[in-house]
Amino acid sequence: MLGPVETKSVSPVFVGRGDELRTLDDAFARAAAGEPQALLLGGEAGVGKTRLVEEFALAAGRRAAVVALGGCVEIGADGLPFAPFSTALRALREALPEEFAAAALGQEEELARLLPELGEARAGRHDEQGVARLFELTVRLLEQVATGHPVVLVLEDLHWADASTRHLLAYLFRTLRAGRLLVLATYRSDDIHRRHPLRPLLAELDRLRTVHRLELARFTREEVGRQIAGILAAEPDPAQVDEIFERSDGNAFFVEELAVAGCCGGSRSGLTDSLRDLLLVRVETLPDSAQRVARVVAEGGSTVEYPLIAAVAQLTEDDLIEALRAAVGANILAVTPSGAGYRFRHSLVREAVADDLLPGERSRLNRRYAEALEADPTLVAPDARVTRLASYWYHAHDAAKALPAVLDASVVARRRHAYTEQLRLLERAMELWDSVPREVRCALRPVDYTEVYPPCGCDPETTPLRYLDLMAEAAVAGRFGGERERALKITKRALRLLDDEPDPLRAAWFWVQRSRLVQAQSRGDGWQELATAQDLVRGLPPSEVHAEVLAHAANWSMLHRPGPEAVAAAEQAVQYARMVGARDIELHARLTLSGLKVDSGDAETGLAEMRQVLRDTLAEGVHHTAGRAYVNLPSRMQTVGRDREAAPLLREGIAFARKHGLLDSEAWAWGNLSDALYSLGQWPEAAEAAAHATRVGHSAKPRGAGALKLARLALARGELAEAGHRLAAARAHYGTHDPMPQQSLPLARIALGIAAAQGRIDDARAELLQALDTGFPPGTHAHGWPLLLSAATAEADARALPAADAGRAEILDRLAGVVRGLTICAPLWQAYDHWTRAELRRAEGRDDVGTWSPVVAAFECLDRPYDLARTRHRLAEALLAEGGDDERDRAVELLRLAGAVAAHLGARPLADAVTRLAQRARLTLSRGPREALAPADPAAALGLTSRERDVLRLVAAGRTNRQIAGELFISPKTASVHVSNILGKLGVSGRGEAAAVAHRLELFTSQTLTAGTPG
Repeated sequence: MLGPVETKSVSPVFVGRGDELRTLDDAFARAAAGEPQALLLGGEAGVGKTRLVEEFALAAGRRAAVVALGGCVEIGADGLPFAPFSTALRALREALPEEFAAAALGQEEELARLLPELGEARAGRHDEQGVARLFELTVRLLEQVATGHPVVLVLEDLHWADASTRHLLAYLFRTLRAGRLLVLATYRSDDIHRRHPLRPLLAELDRLRTVHRLELARFTREEVGRQIAGILAAEPDPAQVDEIFERSDGNAFFVEELAVAGCCGGSRSGLTDSLRDLLLVRVETLPDSAQRVARVVAEGGSTVEYPLIAAVAQLTEDDLIEALRAAVGANILAVTPSGAGYRFRHSLVREAVADDLLPGERSRLNRRYAEALEADPTLVAPDARVTRLASYWYHAHDAAKALPAVLDASVVARRRHAYTEQLRLLERAMELWDSVPREVRCALRPVDYTEVYPPCGCDPETTPLRYLDLMAEAAVAGRFGGERERALKITKRALRLLDDEPDPLRAAWFWVQRSRLVQAQSRGDGWQELATAQDLVRGLPPSEVHAEVLAHAANWSMLHRPGPEAVAAAEQAVQYARMVGARDIELHARLTLSGLKVDSGDAETGLAEMRQVLRDTLAEGVHHTAGRAYVNLPSRMQTVGRDREAAPLLREGIAFARKHGLLDSEAWAWGNLSDALYSLGQWPEAAEAAAHATRVGHSAKPRGAGALKLARLALARGELAEAGHRLAAARAHYGTHDPMPQQSLPLARIALGIAAAQGRIDDARAELLQALDTGFPPGTHAHGWPLLLSAATAEADARALPAADAGRAEILDRLAGVVRGLTICAPLWQAYDHWTRAELRRAEGRDDVGTWSPVVAAFECLDRPYDLARTRHRLAEALLAEGGDDERDRAVELLRLAGAVAAHLGARPLADAVTRLAQRARLTLSRGPREALAPADPAAALGLTSRERDVLRLVAAGRTNRQIAGELFISPKTASVHVSNILGKLGVSGRGEAAAVAHRLELFTSQTLTAGTPG
């Protein structure tokens, strides 16, 4: 009945889409040239996305590209996580086996989470960086495979994508930077309703300049006519074209359906306007057996294997083959690319057939699928078996069978780092829990389904699985998968249940999870929750939960309130972890304890223990803690001035973190490396390292640290606008919910430095006072000393400003008091102590050669060229104040050395200060890079005329416009014009800031400012 026309319902002529195809071809050309491309292709269902992709893929294949295709399945959480990526990677591996093996070398265990053929996925406890690690390794794999061959990665039907697939795609689009790779993803635009989970991703990707988005429009009437002509292999009647165009509204798939229905005995006028009826027209013309098979396939999934269809359809083999032949001949079904099964040619038809099933019919088909799969697990691919079985039993409405199947699927999702899908499956298990007979629940064991074992001392091999175990596993899945709001709600419900059934250890565990979630959600610092957990375990026998609570409390205290209590908690955590055999917790706590020892002054012991922890974690494969050790050990080395020793260890740590996908550890290591290179005088390299930190981090705080390093560099170079911009970025990344001294003190230091450089001494003091009011706990000296030094220097530089007199004495007294109490346990901090005290004396006008000589001597023993140059400049200034010939000769040499360092580093403020001091003393720095330091006349460099310089001198002395006019014999209006011009040239907004700039650049001596001009 269908006749030959049915087999040609897809037009052999590719109609329209010229602009879109050219866009794709251009993107492929750029990708083939080594510039990776990312494209999104959207359009309503049936508009022709698949046909466009097919035409493009054929063209790319003719240009020697490898095309790897993967499609999302439309059963959401029931489907295999990362399904489109797994399918595409499998195709890529088959096409380029040698290149794929080389790119995956050494990471097969981790990549097996996406492609099980690579081996067994790595076992062991999961961590927050697991997803980021898998994503990073996947992107690197694709980039490396696409090095020698152009690769087109096509991911279809994103509107059905599971959350893990969406997250991986977003990561791929954000981080793709190398390889001859083009990534093309398609989606149905008409399915993206306001609350569709794909909508936020599309909005995020739209903001990326590297992502190009295409939207397919419907066909015009002319294009509809050409499509019909291709289907009919003849020119259609214009009236027929008009009618089909009107009824299809230019949708390519509807054009096909209407054209075929009108040419194979169907009555055009008999078709209803219902979309479902239109889609079912050709299905209903099939033989009964073919319709039955179509219904079976519709409920089996996006693609269904032939042996599984045979087991469920319950037809003889001959009848089944004939039914399939009829469905394929009518272009209802199509053979899958692998040839192993069948799928609907268009998903709209599948949806219509599935929607037409009766409720009892649907559950009966799902039961048949589940029973067939249980009887013969080889009917589907091994990696899809568990998730398919969970879906079938759930939709069969058999809770007793569905619960263990759903739990099995949740384990598979966890092993694949698909934590969002794991969470949804666990929530489904909790939904089923009360509907399952007690004897079935009692047969389930925590050891089979959870990694968060009952912390009550019971044997997980014999203890029945509890509802709280599911909640614990779901809370962790939510935290790892970024679904923190859902995880918080789960912990809240769990703690309510524990109010009725007290279990201190389990409750303490949930409070630890809440602490971590509260911090991650920017709702607080998490201490109240940790304190509650500590209260619950206090006095209880040692346990893994007890050790974990103490380890978290010690680590929190190290970051927020280091001191004896933190040391005691860390020591007890190590002890308890050893007693109960919790090796991961022990290593984590040992690292915290050894860091606290360094902070308390016992540097050698602490550093030695940190080195041992690093060796142990590397030997035992505890990668997460090893990544932390690679950050913390060199960081503690830096706190005692061993930057040159720390730098190679940080580079080693960066390579380790990158290899194992520890993105946050890598970002922290880049930031610490920037610190080391800054201290060592390698500023371009320091800027590059800091920029890496801002890009690499998975979390906000390491990116904030990178931004702060860039702010410090900009400040030292005199780039105040850039410093302010980077400071704002750092503050945004850090947030205000969880203040830590290691963040708040450096932030205050940079903010104070910017304010002081702009002459805003009151703002600089406000930053200092806020820090002083907060205090400097033990262990914060590494960040406290630079802040105190910056504050003392700002007060000394502002000494000539009359407006700064008020409150100076109080500020200096408070600074001196804090300086006396801050630790000087290492040569570096002894040097900072000498320097800060010297600046305080300079602020009082009491510094001399004897003040600065010890400071220079202290820094000459350290590997910090910028600090040494700054202190040499101050010593030279003191020598020149004494006025002897020997002192002048020594000052010349010191200024030459300081100027050379300033020129090399691009430290413009220091270079300017050196030049101005030499000019005032009438010194010639002939052997130094004088021309590279600053212009001969700073006022001329600012573009000030002679008259404007006279006006600025009087502005700096505090004169009003009328007073300036009287002293210079000009009108007040002219004086006002001069002042406005000066403010513009100096880039300041007020007279006070202009005076501050004049003082900072030392344009006028104190005598000329106060003497005035004879009238």
